[in-house]
This record gives sequence, C-alpha cells and structure tokens, in this order.
Amino acid sequence: MKWTDINDIAIALADQHADIDPLSINFVDLMRLVQSLPDFADDPKRCSEKILEAIQAAWIEEAE
Repeated sequence: MKWTDINDIAIALADQHADIDPLSINFVDLMRLVQSLPDFADDPKRCSEKILEAIQAAWIEEAE
C-alpha cells in the first residue's frame, strides 16, 4: 500500500485497530499506525496533512 491507497489503509486500520477511536487519534499517531501496517510500503516524506485527514475520514466511515 501507498499513502494514496486511502480506502485500503482505512480498512486495514479498522481491522487491525478496532480498539482505537479514529475520532480521537492525532496525526502523529495515525502516521505511525499507517506505517506499521504489514502491507504498507511508501516514503514517509510523501505523507501530508491532507492525506492523513483523508485516511482519518475514511477510517471513521469504515468504523461506523
């Protein structure tokens, strides 16, 4: 997965971190969680606040 795979990342986060409320996570922790996903392989420098916002929004939707 890459940073732009927003929906795939959200699904993986919802599956692997069901105990975390995506509304309460900060972007530093969110970035760390994404990078720790087994199928994730992308440069941290390619990440932006806009991407993290999109991942968080998709994760919230997936968790509902």
